[in-house]
Amino acid sequence: MTVPDPAATPASVADAVAVQEELRSWVDLVGPGPAEPATVAGLDVAYAESGDLLAAAVTVLDARTLAVLDQAVSVGRPAFGYVPGLFAFRELPALLAALDRLTSRPELLVCDGHGFAHPRRFGLACHLGVVTGLPAIGVGKTPLIGTWAAPAAERGAWSALRDGNEVVGRVLRTRSGVKPVFVSVGHRMSLDNAVAQVLALTPRYRLPETTRTADRLCRDALAAARTAPPPERR
Repeated sequence: MTVPDPAATPASVADAVAVQEELRSWVDLVGPGPAEPATVAGLDVAYAESGDLLAAAVTVLDARTLAVLDQAVSVGRPAFGYVPGLFAFRELPALLAALDRLTSRPELLVCDGHGFAHPRRFGLACHLGVVTGLPAIGVGKTPLIGTWAAPAAERGAWSALRDGNEVVGRVLRTRSGVKPVFVSVGHRMSLDNAVAQVLALTPRYRLPETTRTADRLCRDALAAARTAPPPERR
């Protein structure tokens, strides 16, 4: 059997599902991954209201100070249709293009989305991790799958995110009294380490600084692309 290209855009929904089913066996759910990475990258994508334009952004932060050290964007068209559970195929080409434009290679990828907490256990964080070979984690604002008990109210409290009898992530309280986030392994990380990294990246706000900086960057890039004059015809 031919192994699919992890970065290729599938021709159909059935092909996309087959790619996920095949590639999920490549995911390293143990890691342990870097306990104290020097640099951490945030990845996020913003869409135009029409849905036919997107901007992908990557910001690289100093893991200790959380200062932005490097950043890059890629603006283009979604590479795949809008299908729940297959969002990675819409965003992967643009995110990889943005990663290629960085001047430094981050030690950890933090995706605005999910990794193992996915119907086929191969969300965006898993896909990016497999393609790049980098440790990766997913941090979702809302769940894609699973059931959970509410964690305690204090920062650092968590509860297991389960899909049936399987633990697929953790529901983590990053701010006391504020709604939690949904953390899952992407690639080359343990779940314990993924949670520790998210807490290190949330000293003041609910969402990691990686996500916050990448979100601002991709929104700014999208706004600039929408207002830019069309190229002159020759």
